Amino acid sequence: MNFRPCIDLRGGRVVQIVGGSLRGAAAPVTNFETGRSAADYAKIYRADNLPGGHVVMLGPGNESAALSALSAFPGGLQVGGGIRPENARRYLDAGASHVIVTSYVFRDGGVDTDRLDRMVRTVGRNRLVLDLSCRRRGGAYLVVTDLWQRFTSVRVDGPTLNRLSEFCDGFLVHGVDVEGKRAGIEDSLVELLGNESPIDVTYAGGARRLEDLDRVEKLGKGRVGLTIGSALDLFGGDVPYAEVVAWQRRRERPA
Repeated sequence: MNFRPCIDLRGGRVVQIVGGSLRGAAAPVTNFETGRSAADYAKIYRADNLPGGHVVMLGPGNESAALSALSAFPGGLQVGGGIRPENARRYLDAGASHVIVTSYVFRDGGVDTDRLDRMVRTVGRNRLVLDLSCRRRGGAYLVVTDLWQRFTSVRVDGPTLNRLSEFCDGFLVHGVDVEGKRAGIEDSLVELLGNESPIDVTYAGGARRLEDLDRVEKLGKGRVGLTIGSALDLFGGDVPYAEVVAWQRRRERPA
């Protein structure tokens, strides 16, 4: 289990938003916005040896900022948001360890296997992460696309995780209903991921205190990474980033 840092971008600026408030051109509910560059954040993560984080482009106008962050931490960050076979190589060449894909693959309410195969052929299974960000409906977690507003019929469950693991190197899962709200993690979703995912998986959404790292480690059986966004003091919250780094260093120390 590892802490996984993040850089969320909207309009070329580093932000933290309430995930469920993204609605096309309308301004989302924003918890944090800064003029500090994406590359500056990437340099912090690089200095603290925190690989495996992600840069997410929330809409258009973020390409330059994302590329600068990837160049500042070569091999240390994944990138997602509008990734397609036509542009994926550009981000990998700029330093991304993986590209993260959602809407290109999840189309018309399901998984477009032709597009998934094309993506795998373009970048290779070992450099592809599938974004299974989801919302609860009818007792199940369903993958959502198009700025987390469009429900698919794809359940985040054991069969789905096992089937899709054949095509990718990992999963990124935002609990969209709690994303950016600092109201607590979705325990049941973290448990599901820890029990069912056969490959690397990162959970994001709702973290609000340092102890959530221990909570996710326990619920996820040590197999689910955690991203802390809005609650982190780097993004205007009150969870000290330095203490998160110290937690990670203790986690890495041999017993």
